[in-house]
Amino acid sequence: MLGIWASGGQGQVTSEIAALQAAIQQYGTDFTSLVAGLSVGSEDLYRISPTGLAAPDAAPGADPDTLTNYISQVRSAVAGTALSGVKIGHVDTWTAWVNGSNNAVIEACDFIGMDAYPYFQSTMANGIENGQSLFQSAYQATIAASMGKDVWVTETGFPVSGKQSGAAIPSLDNAKTYWDEVGCGMLFGKVNTFWFTLQDAYPITPNPSFGIVGSTLSTTPLFDLSCPAPSSSATTPASTSAAQGSGSSASPSASASVLASASTAATSAVQSGGLTPSQGGGNGVVSSVKSATTTAPVASSVATISSNKNSTTMVTSVVSSNGSVSSGSPTSTGPATVSSNGAAATAGPMFGAIGAVMAVIAAL
Repeated sequence: MLGIWASGGQGQVTSEIAALQAAIQQYGTDFTSLVAGLSVGSEDLYRISPTGLAAPDAAPGADPDTLTNYISQVRSAVAGTALSGVKIGHVDTWTAWVNGSNNAVIEACDFIGMDAYPYFQSTMANGIENGQSLFQSAYQATIAASMGKDVWVTETGFPVSGKQSGAAIPSLDNAKTYWDEVGCGMLFGKVNTFWFTLQDAYPITPNPSFGIVGSTLSTTPLFDLSCPAPSSSATTPASTSAAQGSGSSASPSASASVLASASTAATSAVQSGGLTPSQGGGNGVVSSVKSATTTAPVASSVATISSNKNSTTMVTSVVSSNGSVSSGSPTSTGPATVSSNGAAATAGPMFGAIGAVMAVIAAL
């Protein structure tokens, strides 16, 4: 996944488009064949919402008109290149997508990236026992608002340590439960999914911390990443066909019902003061990437592609200085990317040719 930073203004967008065009020209299909999608912006709509503006360390965002203009610029920039067929979209919180005032952005996108964290929905009953149902509700609401566009889960996860948020208690056991019930039970192998996050901010562990390996880059996760054996009671995402781009969507009456419920849920969800790890000041990935690049320039987190060609899975592999991938077995405690059928997905030497390129988790 590639990202254009849209909260930095036109100058920043122009600079990043130029860098993208230069990469296409220099590396050709060795580069472009690896691109799963291109996100124009990350949580910009959330940042201009009342909740985002009220959050600590609030960062600038971008309004719908600005984002649609940037998306148009990016489409023009890649037209006629080896990236001309890449899906272009935007990443934001699920509460932004169910807000009808942002529909112009949905219309401009090939896919919409949904960020959802039950942990932050502190005005609701958000204990880990309700994590799966809260995520499912957010996903259904986003599908209903998506106008039939692909819906990718570009950020989700549960913290391994830190402060309690409502009834949600960070812990390794609860992070594993959320991984099993939401990741393994609903998403992996079915929906393009980017898990938050491989390595958390370094050297100071943030509060809360979502890092699968903690703050220190490692090939050993803090909890078991294998998936439980499938059961007949496994939960699947609603309207999966629409999420995978079949062009179908829920009926108008069903969508209206889901959106009406979502509006109430979203209002309650955002009252806690934030829906992202940064609480409105970025997506929490940037500091991790900067520190990883600074402190470990020969190791970068990358997204891996599962054996199901239609499903991009979470970021849990590490690229070494020679571009090879360190990936564990799905039955071990190594950082394997586990698909819905329990098979390990690996990612070959994808980034050796282009140096220390980061495939940033979700919000880029």
